[in-house]
Amino acid sequence: MIHASRNAFAPVRAFWLRVKQLVQLNYGDWRGAMWLALAQFEWLLGRLNQWTRHHPQRVRRLVFVCRGNINRSAFAAEVARTLGAHVASFGLAATPDAPACGPALTQARRQGYDLSTHHATHFSNYAYADGDLVVAMEVRHAHQLVALGVPTHAIALLGYWAAPRRIHLHDPQQLSLEYFATCFTVIESAVRRLVAQCVIEHPT
Repeated sequence: MIHASRNAFAPVRAFWLRVKQLVQLNYGDWRGAMWLALAQFEWLLGRLNQWTRHHPQRVRRLVFVCRGNINRSAFAAEVARTLGAHVASFGLAATPDAPACGPALTQARRQGYDLSTHHATHFSNYAYADGDLVVAMEVRHAHQLVALGVPTHAIALLGYWAAPRRIHLHDPQQLSLEYFATCFTVIESAVRRLVAQCVIEHPT
């Protein structure tokens, strides 16, 4: 009887295992899926209009920001740099001079980029300059940047340029290698679209 009951639940367990695998592959974990859903909802309601735009203002520098500056923002900056943009990156809670994490190095290399010389920069070592477009990975990062004095008009959410749009780009740190691949693939495509729409004024 117990054996029959276990067999009856086997399809349900298999279903939830598959759902878990899909979540881990596409969103990193359940928190990533939840934060993405909330961010997408906010965007649909028009609450993020100040940080999403079809035609970015004329910029002199793209500045990518995340939490630790050891994977997402570091990779985004490297992609933009290879496309000829003037770039910088920093982390809101970065350990200064920390290298890119191992999975980030590996995945970047698979996509044709080299993060081996990257060293993290903390926000305290960043000085906003006119012409900077500060590009965040998460809505909460944008709010933090405003609180730290970065002008609202100079902040953008990178996921707006992903296709399909992914307003929240969840941190892959300590998550699966498969999600690292997903995250970096989305970041690369979004950066390429962003750079293509920007009119970069290179400093003289």
